[in-house]
Amino acid sequence: MTRHESTSLLIKGGHLIDPAAKINTPMDVLLRDGRVAEVALPNKIRGSADERFDARGLIVAPGFIDLHVHLREPGQGYKETVATGTAAAAAGGFTSVCTMPNTAPVVDTAEWVSWLRSPERGAVVNVFPIAAATRASRGASLTDFGALQRAGAVAVTDDGKPILEDEVMRTALQLGAELNFPVVQHAEDTRLTENCPMHAGPTSFRLGLRGQPALAEAAIVDRDVTLAQQIAESRLHVAHLSTSDALRAVRRGKRAKARVTCEVTPHHFTLLDENVGEYDTSFKMNPPLRLATDREAILVALADGTVDAIATDHAPHALHEKQVEFERASFGITGLETALALAITQLHRQHRIPLARIVELFTAGPARVFDLRGRGSLAKGNHADVTIFDPKKRWTFEAAKSRSLSRNTPFNGWQFTGKVVAAVVGGKIAYRAD
Repeated sequence: MTRHESTSLLIKGGHLIDPAAKINTPMDVLLRDGRVAEVALPNKIRGSADERFDARGLIVAPGFIDLHVHLREPGQGYKETVATGTAAAAAGGFTSVCTMPNTAPVVDTAEWVSWLRSPERGAVVNVFPIAAATRASRGASLTDFGALQRAGAVAVTDDGKPILEDEVMRTALQLGAELNFPVVQHAEDTRLTENCPMHAGPTSFRLGLRGQPALAEAAIVDRDVTLAQQIAESRLHVAHLSTSDALRAVRRGKRAKARVTCEVTPHHFTLLDENVGEYDTSFKMNPPLRLATDREAILVALADGTVDAIATDHAPHALHEKQVEFERASFGITGLETALALAITQLHRQHRIPLARIVELFTAGPARVFDLRGRGSLAKGNHADVTIFDPKKRWTFEAAKSRSLSRNTPFNGWQFTGKVVAAVVGGKIAYRAD
């Protein structure tokens, strides 16, 4: 979508939810030269604007931030590109995305971080690279955290693979503490999960598939939280947390005042392992879908503040990588365009989690996790990134119309409540619904 050329935009008549600023009331918002110029009660804005956006009946929020996205570049442009992935992000209301480094080659140098941030990639939303924590993500020697941070990386991770060795993780957290640099862990003890395509439970037994035990995630999180408690000022972020036992470890770390944060995905708060049905690869992801008790624990943690962010783990794959036997199919699903709708439909309407809390999980929460200053709130002077959505709009997701290059979603044909109307990036409209 082409952005309008105006330098100022007045968003008028909407209901502003800005948890960081403790605002949940009708307000008008004036954006000018890429920043928030003014926020005021209806019809009280003093400045003028080149363009107006009529937000009557809509929710206006700080721009959504996704902490966990796979844009597949460099090297896997047949699945997704920065341009197509960020177009999908804008359509899903995300004005900033944090990209994972498990590409080909792995993003483990300052040069590749700079490459991802280049305007030549065609991004329509803000792109914040997360670089590899170890060279080639092999789990052995650490990358140059300082150089990666200076190049613009916001964190490090070996996502797709865990940092298994205790001493490597300890050293990573120590170096991260010195630099105030988050270390993101893909919590999976791969010694327990090799050739296990789904969760270990009644469904895997029925299907004759080897299952991943919940312990494979929980044991890594427990170890990492213990390390974070021991290493002052270290910053541990647990990616795509999916089990009740792992949540208990995160709670322990938070009670101890360690700098421990976590994210959960919409598919883990919505689906169960039994949804795999008869080997449906659309429901194959890693971590796998879990049991009802795990989902219930996640729902409680989303409501009570334990979870810091909702992140999509948007993982596009080509058709031929999914339309194979379940054991051979690639892990992962797309998620950028359905995240808000799933949150409103499942969390707000079904489980009565307040809309303000949901907005916090997409805005102030993720901004705090990676210290994205000037984002996550529409305070005066902050970046002019805004998400506008209709919390009551009913619609059906059609994967064929997705802006992503890939169609690997379990939510094709699902009916939702809650739809993105517009995404504003740097004060310019990056997406507007038809």
